[in-house]
Amino acid sequence: MPTNINFMVKVIDAKPVDVQKALESSGINVRSIIEVFKEEDKGEEKKSISN
Repeated sequence: MPTNINFMVKVIDAKPVDVQKALESSGINVRSIIEVFKEEDKGEEKKSISN
C-alpha cells in the first residue's frame, strides 16, 4: 500500500508546474502542489540597487 508523504520545497524563480514536471521526470508521483508563501529575495534587491 502506498504511503502519502508531505514535503515542503523552497525554490527560486520556479512555477509550480515546473516543479511538478521535474519531480515526475525523476519518477516521483505528485498528488498536488500548493504555493504557501512568496517573498522577494532581499539579496537580489541589494545587487540590483548597487548596479
